[in-house]
Amino acid sequence: MSSIEITKDTYLMWYESMLLMRKFEEKTGQLYGQQKIRGFCHLYIGQEAVLAGAMSVIRHEDSLITAYRDHAHALAKGTSPNAVMAEMYGKVTGCSKGKGGSMHMFDKENHFYGGHGIVGGQVPMGAGIAFAEKYKGTDNVNIAYMGDGAVRQGALTETFNMAALWKLPVIFVCENNGYAMGTSVERTTIQTDIYKLGLPYGIPSSPVDGMDPVAVHNAMDEAVSRARRGEGPTFLEMRTYRFKGHSMSDPQKYRTKEELESYKTKDPIETVKLTIQKEGYADDKWFEEIEAKIKAQVEESVKFAEESPWPDASELYTDVYVQTDYPYIRD
Repeated sequence: MSSIEITKDTYLMWYESMLLMRKFEEKTGQLYGQQKIRGFCHLYIGQEAVLAGAMSVIRHEDSLITAYRDHAHALAKGTSPNAVMAEMYGKVTGCSKGKGGSMHMFDKENHFYGGHGIVGGQVPMGAGIAFAEKYKGTDNVNIAYMGDGAVRQGALTETFNMAALWKLPVIFVCENNGYAMGTSVERTTIQTDIYKLGLPYGIPSSPVDGMDPVAVHNAMDEAVSRARRGEGPTFLEMRTYRFKGHSMSDPQKYRTKEELESYKTKDPIETVKLTIQKEGYADDKWFEEIEAKIKAQVEESVKFAEESPWPDASELYTDVYVQTDYPYIRD
């Protein structure tokens, strides 16, 4: 059981945060279809419990790093919907000044360190952030998220070894939605129980129902507590499911409609809503108010992005090097 009690307020927070992720991503999909958002775009719809359950455990000072399915991670960590939407539009008011787009969100103030396009590239970086926290003597932790496809990268094993050896305060989280880009786990690995990849390194590892924020909360609380005590990393396989394709260009021919519909019956937002109703934590008026609030937030983010300016061409030469007068060859 979790050392952090799950209360009425926890359920209300879960519902509101997951609904914001869902409605924001649905709007993102619409805008992408209208070509307001360009480039690659990967939606998080269906996987919201993985983040909601973690956010009820960690502190503001704890950090997150993830791959390119990152809009919801930024929102969960506290980045404003305005800054996330403006970033996807490529506007200067975006959280990465319009330079990162959909796949490269970054928010130092809220300790969200990406948004990384290289598959698995964020895994050793997460361990590096954890090393920095240990070096500085804090008890902050890093959560390094990855997809099931990324665990086949060699950097994972190197990172696991170093993190375990140095007892780094990092929680490795595999968001296993079953298909990586479009190939099932069963066709890409002999070890389909992904969590077992951490065991040879002495890392406590376990599977978690990633469609249930309660299960995520409990598993994350144990992992975070271990890290804060200086006992090293944990590896959690969050077994979840994305309701949309890998990216907006994915025809999803690798799975059946029946499989998709079966997972929709486990929709974490609906599950939490039912619990709130059953326990009498909120009435219909509350749900209506929250939905109206989130709708307004999402619409405001679109308006903000539409009205924000594009970056000036001079921005090509900023935020590349720490040295402010770097001698670029401009001709």
